[in-house]
Amino acid sequence: MASGTYVNPVWDQDFPDPAVLRTGRTYHAYATQGGGKNVQTLTSTDLVHWRPGADALPDVGKWANPGDTWAPEVIAIGGTYVLYYVAHSDTAGKQCIGRATASAPGGPFVDDSAAPLVCQETLGGSIDPNPFRAADGGLYLYWKNDGNCCGKPVYLWGQPLSPDGLRLTGRPVKLMTNDKPWHGNLVEAPEMVAHGGKYVLFYSANDYASALYGIGFATCTAPLGPCTDRSNASLVPSNDDASGPGHCFVLTTPRGATYLLYHAWPPGAEGLQTPGRQLWLEPVTWHGDVPVVHPSQASPQPAPRP
Repeated sequence: MASGTYVNPVWDQDFPDPAVLRTGRTYHAYATQGGGKNVQTLTSTDLVHWRPGADALPDVGKWANPGDTWAPEVIAIGGTYVLYYVAHSDTAGKQCIGRATASAPGGPFVDDSAAPLVCQETLGGSIDPNPFRAADGGLYLYWKNDGNCCGKPVYLWGQPLSPDGLRLTGRPVKLMTNDKPWHGNLVEAPEMVAHGGKYVLFYSANDYASALYGIGFATCTAPLGPCTDRSNASLVPSNDDASGPGHCFVLTTPRGATYLLYHAWPPGAEGLQTPGRQLWLEPVTWHGDVPVVHPSQASPQPAPRP
């Protein structure tokens, strides 16, 4: 590999549902359970070379059972780091969203709650949390009701968070649903981004364990919408290098460059535990409020300048 270039995947082991937090010069990545960890972690200083870390959540909350811990994301609020994660609640009989706190970005995070933060039991449960800080400092949480688990409608939701990020306030708002043919039976993995004074909601759709899975986006007039779906196909379609790209995280470096991190299967290995869903990194170009993502590419390309 030539100097100043990188090759995807940037992490070739199973690292599903990635999310990233930058603190100082370090990028902290978090992912769905694996390798005996409830929340997998990686760290990097350049978004390309990653080192594995400890389990960020050694113990799930008392409301939850280990073994189904999905889609973690972390936000820094003051001197505290808040982790939002998905786990199975025996009481609800569904996947639900919890929150945990730590004094360091790598944890260990502790969930001291007796109940989940979000659990829409009658709608199939709640998964894929995404915390977001708006330009005015207001905090919001986005998620998906897991209706496809049990034959119910599926929506992406948003709701304000308390200033400490530990409680929901106001009322939940439906932002969008799976109403386009390429969506299949679901939309999920909401990821709200502020760009150019506007709000862009990235999401994933279709069957995660197939080449049909992909990434779409909607534009929103405010953090809680209304939102307009702008995608008639995936921004990152499957190709000969990566299959089923999805569950993305949008990151802008201090130099102002935007990148999309997402997981994808090796073609022909969709749904297999090994090697699983690998971590990919591709640049994003903005045309107004429309993101254009470089196709998944396994050949060398210019490395980020963190």
